[in-house]
Amino acid sequence: MHRRELLSLLDRHVTRFMEEAAFVARARRFVEDYADCFDRKLLPGHVTGSAWVVNPARDRVLLLHHRKHDQWFQPGGHADGDADILRVALRETSEETGLDPSHVRLVDGGVFDVDIHTIPASVRGPQHSHIDIRFLVEMDDDIAIPGNDESHQVLWVPLSQASRFNNNRSTYRMIEKTRRLRAA
Repeated sequence: MHRRELLSLLDRHVTRFMEEAAFVARARRFVEDYADCFDRKLLPGHVTGSAWVVNPARDRVLLLHHRKHDQWFQPGGHADGDADILRVALRETSEETGLDPSHVRLVDGGVFDVDIHTIPASVRGPQHSHIDIRFLVEMDDDIAIPGNDESHQVLWVPLSQASRFNNNRSTYRMIEKTRRLRAA
């Protein structure tokens, strides 16, 4: 995948959320402006990939308590130069859950959500933005999730309780999108 592929994914992504529509437009401009947009060394930011992981019934979501940021998030991470952001999201999901990739099932090849958030300055580097491209994946919630050393804990959380673990606006959007999927 080249930047053109990500731009094409962004072009096909439709959202009813105004804030996310603005993120999509900003992400598109960023990807167009920076040939090295997938490189974590790029400041003011870079493209990352993540997955909103649901169980087959779509009534539970998998969240990880991130060690570095001390917050609950969906699996995801840096592209490290890989322009195939879907592959990045799937790889990060497998790595962060500790599960073989065969347990991670892509629901749809399209973008599920786009978010741009600020990573605060730390000993690891200056403040910067993550242009996070998110995909919907499914895992069986009856298998043990070993996790890895990047997280304190990995939990299946009832969809109705997910905002108690992370109450940011992007989590709210993904919960609402999942509810709509269940209702359809």
